[in-house]
Amino acid sequence: MSNRQSRARTRPAGPAATAASGTAAAAPLAPASAPQPTAGPAGPIELVETVFPVAGMTCRSCEIRIERNIRRIPGVERVSASATGARVTVASVGDVRSKDVAAAVEAAGYDIGHTPWLERNPDAWITAASGLIVLGLIAIIAKVTGIVDLASGAGDLSKGGVFVALLLGLAAGVSTCMALAGGIVLALSASYRARRGTTGDDLLGRMRPAIVFVVGRIVGYTVFGAVLGALGSTVTMPAKVTAILMIVVAIVMTLVGTRLTGLSPRVAAWSPTLPVGFARTLGFTNGSTGGSYSDGRAGLLGAASFFLPCGFTQAVQIYALSTGSPATAAILLGVFAIGTAPGLLGIAGLPALLPTRWRPDLLRIVGVVVIGFAFINASAGLRLAGFTLPALGPGTVAAAAAAPAGAVAADGTQTLHTFQDVNGYSPSNVTIYAGKPTRWTIESLNGQTCATFLRIPDLDASVTLKKGLNELSLPAMKAGTLQYTCAMGMYGGTITIVDPPTGAAGGANGG
Repeated sequence: MSNRQSRARTRPAGPAATAASGTAAAAPLAPASAPQPTAGPAGPIELVETVFPVAGMTCRSCEIRIERNIRRIPGVERVSASATGARVTVASVGDVRSKDVAAAVEAAGYDIGHTPWLERNPDAWITAASGLIVLGLIAIIAKVTGIVDLASGAGDLSKGGVFVALLLGLAAGVSTCMALAGGIVLALSASYRARRGTTGDDLLGRMRPAIVFVVGRIVGYTVFGAVLGALGSTVTMPAKVTAILMIVVAIVMTLVGTRLTGLSPRVAAWSPTLPVGFARTLGFTNGSTGGSYSDGRAGLLGAASFFLPCGFTQAVQIYALSTGSPATAAILLGVFAIGTAPGLLGIAGLPALLPTRWRPDLLRIVGVVVIGFAFINASAGLRLAGFTLPALGPGTVAAAAAAPAGAVAADGTQTLHTFQDVNGYSPSNVTIYAGKPTRWTIESLNGQTCATFLRIPDLDASVTLKKGLNELSLPAMKAGTLQYTCAMGMYGGTITIVDPPTGAAGGANGG
């Protein structure tokens, strides 16, 4: 192959070479067609390292299959496949024949050649574009049905309780939870099929990994919910830690979504994979040596999905934390997990029900939806980290430019009044003067929404608002902007700080 690259490497002489010392002939260490290296009694044996480009690798399972097949070629000592590098490195005694490597790679389901950056098939792009239509429909349905309000806590868990938690779970199961946990469910199903095969399995049998995962998820959410309730409302995760987690998950979701769409084979190979040993322990190596599916592993993964940062999950977790009751928190999180079950079981069962020829198109559409949710997650994470996102519409800019219009108290403190309700904070863009301390009154009109958990990243401050009037003291600050958000980054506001005009008494912007 013209694309391959070779370089020599050495390894210590093995038993065969040592035994052959001083004899007329030694046992062959390579195929007859390959050059025979020579070695003295204690001399090293020369290994030739050859690099072959491989097209189509996107995951660790791909690497394992290719490595296993090439390792069977006589004379091959070591094999290292890299999905991210789109290549396989073969260390052999003498030159390995290109046609042998090509045959081994093809037997694993891949090809020798370079992986393209973009898919050249226009049908793939047309199918992916239909995913944008699905995203738009999801947004419209979410708005019309009030799912958006549920995600922000507008359903008021303190009043709706278990019923609202169930609705949140149903919404999450067909959106963000499906995007995050769905990949794990599909991987478990693939591992199960690799071990058992599909012969003789009915639909319920093929659904077994997903069912075990969901049961483990419900149990895990119930147990961890009780822990949250026991910790009480005084414990909160730092805003910046939550922001980092949300951004990291958004990046992972983008890579996974890109891989599902198949629109960029090269980028698809960047999808994060588990370390080999860990993947084998969990049974994600598709039947490779040392790894197999087990119900115990599937159940544990379901329980561990509690820690995936999903906006809906966080809304219930935050409220569960504030209840201070282990029993109440356990019931809320358990019911929420039950609500996610139909969506997760659906994504596991759909590939089994759909004709094989439809599955690539379905995956492309799902990939676009996953990327859409990744954008939402990233936007919330950036806002929570204190980054100013581009304003939509001229009203925000005008509000920021308006001069403060309030009074300054005798002690030089200016006042600011903000309302918090199910829609976030209003006014969400206000102006105060620099160099003066501020008494900030926040009037909470709805006591159980995400917006009641206020975060001010720049001041490293976190406040849980009580229903009614809440007073905060802001220090004198320099001109600039101060961002604040809810605990999930879904809602926020901006306080613009301007220098007072020369000679003016100044004031503060009241609500």
